[in-house]
Formats: sequence, structure tokens, C-alpha cells
Amino acid sequence: YGRGVFVAISPWNFPLSIFTGQVAAALAAGNTVLAKPAEQTRAIGAEAVGLLHDAGIGRDVLQIVQGDGRLGGYLTRDKRAAGVVFTGSTETARAINRTLAARETPIAPLIAETGGQNAMIVDSSALPEQVVQDVLSSAFDSAGQRCSALRVLFLQEDIADKTIKMLKGAMQELRVGVPDRLATDIGPVIDREAQQNLLAHIERTKSGAKAHFALELPAALEAQGTFVPPTVLEIGSMAELQREVFGPVLHIVRYRRADLGKVVDTINGTGYGLTLGVHSRIDETIDFIVSRAHVGNIYVN
Repeated sequence: YGRGVFVAISPWNFPLSIFTGQVAAALAAGNTVLAKPAEQTRAIGAEAVGLLHDAGIGRDVLQIVQGDGRLGGYLTRDKRAAGVVFTGSTETARAINRTLAARETPIAPLIAETGGQNAMIVDSSALPEQVVQDVLSSAFDSAGQRCSALRVLFLQEDIADKTIKMLKGAMQELRVGVPDRLATDIGPVIDREAQQNLLAHIERTKSGAKAHFALELPAALEAQGTFVPPTVLEIGSMAELQREVFGPVLHIVRYRRADLGKVVDTINGTGYGLTLGVHSRIDETIDFIVSRAHVGNIYVN
């Protein structure tokens, strides 16, 4: 039996698949659903709900509600909401959790998937060409706007210089531009607010970074969208990052082989646990990391 009315709040970066998945799961469990798409992707959400209605889902069972974060707060405060399914930032998930806990109602479940300070650990046995290919794909595809995108690259110091040099060279082949061009590799970030937050983070971090590198963007792009140059920032520690940086910005941290355990502990200590990448040809190293890391999804080589 269903619990009642479920509020489904979905993100803009997967505006159809996550939106539809949340709604379908709540419906399949026997609930009615109020579906709130992200304010930046309202049209996609509306089209998806229209298709579900056309397919036979009753309008008294599924309704769409449009608005910004304030509307999400209103919906989760309402005592008639029997549960919430949410995908988005950790801060928002915690706010929803506090809101539900403060209501004078039976405890309502919160099903939340949040972002991550996703890392990749690369030791000296790894193949640099394969590492660079995977780093480019994970850090910069979709302009870094995936919850599973690579944010922090841990490079064993023995191969760091060679790998960073190769990475910079490969980045030069990336083309930033409008997404409707076949030659474009990386498009804009979602909106002006996201762009300004990312650029501000880059400027702040550059001042204390050990090294930094960014692609130069054509001046004409400024008028065509909210673009952020793919950027690499070498920092001293993952602890310098206070929150997830949601865009095409990669942070690199060098580590000594003897400190591999400390690296894994640092990753665990962030409180995130979405994804982790490992590049190594040593089975013992892979087994050590996999057994010690508190992460939901681990990708090896």
C-alpha cells in the first residue's frame, strides 16, 4: 500500500531521466505524486508529465507544480506530504530533512541522492594515456555538471609531472562552444549564477594554488552563453575544498605512496560517498582502496 502524497523534487542536470525515475518509483509504490522539476528545466518536466497523462496516469494521481526553491520548501512543510524523494545538493537535502523532522506529523520518509566530492586515485603503475582520457571525460564532459563528475584527482608524486603535462596537452584539443555544433566538446554551465560561482571559486583558489591551468575561451562566446573554461587547479589538500564545485573545474593533489591510506581516509572524511575512481595495475593496491573506501560506486581502470 502507498503512503499517500509523495513530493518528487528533481534536479536540472538530468531533467528527464531523474525526474521520470522519481515519479515512476513513487507511483509504482502506490502513491500519488506532486512532481516539482528544477526551475531551470520546467518545460522538460511539463512535457514528461503530459506524456505520462497521455499514457494513462490519471490527473488525480500525478500533478506537476512549477516554481523555485521556495515552492519546494512549502511543499515539504505541508503536513499532507507523506514522503519526499529528492535529488540535488547536500545542503538542500539537509534542509528538507530538518523540515520534515519539525512537522507535528507521523515521520515521513526522505529518499535523497546528493552530490559528491568525487575523487580518483592514480598510482605510479597506471597507464597515463588511459588516466588522461578518463580524467577528461569525467571532469569536463557535460561541463562537469554531473553528480558523479570527477572533482579531485590524487596523483602519486612519482608520475604527477608527466601526467599533468599530458593532461594539459590533451585539454588543448577540447573545444568549448554552443552545444548544437558537432565540433563542440563542452557547452555552457546551466545559468549565470552557476557561472559566477564557479569563476569566483577559480579566482579564490588560484591565489593559493601550487599551479593552475585553464583553456582560453574565444571572446565571442561571452555573448552566446554562460561558459566557464575547463580549469585545473593544483592544491595542497582535499581539505581546502569546503563544498562540491559543480562545473568544469578539476583539483589535483599529489601524494606519496606511503600515504595512500591517509588519502583514502581523507576522502572518507569529507562525508560524501557517491563515486571513486582508481587507476592502478597492482591488485593489492586496488583491493586496499576498495576495502577501505566508504563509497557507493567504485570504478577501477
